[in-house]
Amino acid sequence: MDEQPRGRPLFTFGVIADIQYADIDDGHNYTRTRRRYYRSGLQLLRNAQTRWSEAAVKPEFILQLGDLIDGFNKGHGASDRALDTVLREFGSSGVEVHHVWGNHEFYNFSRSALLGSELNSALHAKRLVDGVPAGGETYAYHFSPVPGFTFVVLDAYDVSLLGRDASSEQYNEALSLIRQHNHNQDLNCPPVSSGLLQRFTMFNGGFSKDQLDWLGSVLSWADEKRERVTLISHLPVHPRSTDEICLAWNFDELLALIQAHSSVVCFMAGHDHDGGYHHDPDTGVHHVTLEGVIETPPDSDAFGTVSVYEDRMVLEGSGRLTDRVFLFHPTPGDTQPTEQ
Repeated sequence: MDEQPRGRPLFTFGVIADIQYADIDDGHNYTRTRRRYYRSGLQLLRNAQTRWSEAAVKPEFILQLGDLIDGFNKGHGASDRALDTVLREFGSSGVEVHHVWGNHEFYNFSRSALLGSELNSALHAKRLVDGVPAGGETYAYHFSPVPGFTFVVLDAYDVSLLGRDASSEQYNEALSLIRQHNHNQDLNCPPVSSGLLQRFTMFNGGFSKDQLDWLGSVLSWADEKRERVTLISHLPVHPRSTDEICLAWNFDELLALIQAHSSVVCFMAGHDHDGGYHHDPDTGVHHVTLEGVIETPPDSDAFGTVSVYEDRMVLEGSGRLTDRVFLFHPTPGDTQPTEQ
């Protein structure tokens, strides 16, 4: 890792992904090839909370990148209980948490229920620049912890079969889209085709035109103000930052939007429990996919602390997370170096 900048950071924040807590015995993933640790995720969250609370510079906020509780809770009638358990743990520190919605949120709750819950961070977050949703029931907002830095929480299941009533127009539009590529009876099975088409599964989703238009307006504002923007989503959008099966359906549209704006410096996601990273040379954007807590053994960890400086972000990983330095590409008028 590059030598860290000297001096105190402008601010720090914590990151954690795919806890998928459930009060059930350990199990396996969908294909039964990977072990999943449902109960111990709560202890790994406590480990993270302890580290963050004891840090010399306390985090301004925590990014929880989705799949907070596991879908198995629904079948056990334990969705509310499991959610309360994990949120109580987050609340013990008093640090602001920004929750991203993943597929497991929708396995447990309807979209309308999530909008009225503690997982709707846009209702409860402080220092919001603009808490207005991106259109309809889309869960997207942005906030600024300090001047010059903006974080945008995106709704990767805006276009999805999950969380939508089967009789709704949104559901039928999503079904039509996925059926163009996936002809399996079980839509959680990827298409027979290999490569990028594997992303067209029921556990993924996409970004609506309304949301993309809204994001474009936010990024235009950020370009003008020379803000450093970090985009946050449950689903990754760069094929080199994740397994192709974990990509957002219309990842290419999001990448095109990033390329059209100079303000974006980082894209953070979860969903792929193996994690991943890619520095896009065309845009200078760092695409970071966090390793998931759910597949982390109880004797390890999977969380990170990010220190933000004028010219970079420094990720200090714990356990499975790798230490990384994300140098910012120069925006018009900047003169800082870009080497890694």
